Amino acid sequence: MERPSLEINLPNTDEEGKLYVVDSLNNLNKLNACPDESQHALETTAGNNTRNQCLFFIIFILTLIVSLALVSFVIFLIIQTRNKMDQISSRLLSEKKNIEELKKINNMILKLSKRKILEKNI
Repeated sequence: MERPSLEINLPNTDEEGKLYVVDSLNNLNKLNACPDESQHALETTAGNNTRNQCLFFIIFILTLIVSLALVSFVIFLIIQTRNKMDQISSRLLSEKKNIEELKKINNMILKLSKRKILEKNI
């Protein structure tokens, strides 16, 4: 089936009549192109589109909030780890000093014991 052409030659009618005919043809074309069910489907699609945009916006905001929370948590963990490392390094320095002091005391004890042994032998 061929679709009939909607073009009509308008012989010698005044301008207002031409506009009326063109408007009528446009209305007829709309009726043929978009039946009532299609108009309802278009309106439903527009409603769904708005709903989808709102849903996308809400999901986007939630994603940003979760990302911010995760970044904050990572920064908190980095700071905590740094504090723990500082504590451990200060303990190690303290233990190193204690070990050095114990070595000195041990050397002094060894010297004294050697002297005592030498004095006893003489």
